[in-house]
Amino acid sequence: MKNINIISWNVNGLKAIEKKKALSWIDEKKTDFLFLQETKLSEDIHNFISLFKTKFEIYTNNPSEFSKGFSGTLSFSKYMPKSKSFCNEVDIENDGRVIEYIYEGLAIFNVYFPNGKLNKSRLLRKLNFYKEFFNYCNNLKNRGFSIIICGDFNTAYSDLDLKPGKIYSNAGFTDIEREHFEFFLNNGFVDSFRYINGNVLNAYTLFPYRSKAREKNEGWRIDYILISEDLKSKLRDAFILKDVLGSDHCPIGIEIDLSEYF
Repeated sequence: MKNINIISWNVNGLKAIEKKKALSWIDEKKTDFLFLQETKLSEDIHNFISLFKTKFEIYTNNPSEFSKGFSGTLSFSKYMPKSKSFCNEVDIENDGRVIEYIYEGLAIFNVYFPNGKLNKSRLLRKLNFYKEFFNYCNNLKNRGFSIIICGDFNTAYSDLDLKPGKIYSNAGFTDIEREHFEFFLNNGFVDSFRYINGNVLNAYTLFPYRSKAREKNEGWRIDYILISEDLKSKLRDAFILKDVLGSDHCPIGIEIDLSEYF
């Protein structure tokens, strides 16, 4: 049995995280995959040596091509993939939103879904991204791939994922956004955190700075790791690292037996 540890974190600016030394805890977690979102890097190449001591076989940086200092994803892995992709047929605006690692029979994604709150066009862009990414993953699943999707989905899909009393029509919790998220849950994907932890309350991953939400424990759970149903028997743990500071998001993670792949 080979249990793999996967960590996903929206860092809300990698350079700010770097200055705070806010990734040094990775060395204690024995992390096999590290997926970061909203890195806001303007360049393709960055010196990541100072982030932590853990050695990875590969890292892949996907900055936004046209909107410098916006969006962006960054993936680290101890296992060299057969191939990697930025899935430009999904991320059509080249915003640096997707990194795909393909292994033999397994696809692992690091994804930063768009935020739809600014206006109707941004909301439509978000919904289209959901549709295109679901179709992409569903095609892989139909070809026999097991799938792991990690990242910031920018949607709290369940009533449990938002502090009671919040306005449910807010962007990120509208009916149309929840319906698009549930494409995944209704078609062969599992929310790893709920599968392990059930309907536990007050499990949030986003605490907006402006409202002192972390101190009040008034948050949202918009960061998820989804797995295809064929992997759920291999899932050993799923967690939120609520005590890790440095971003308005909390890191999340899973421990999963992937011995047949690695």
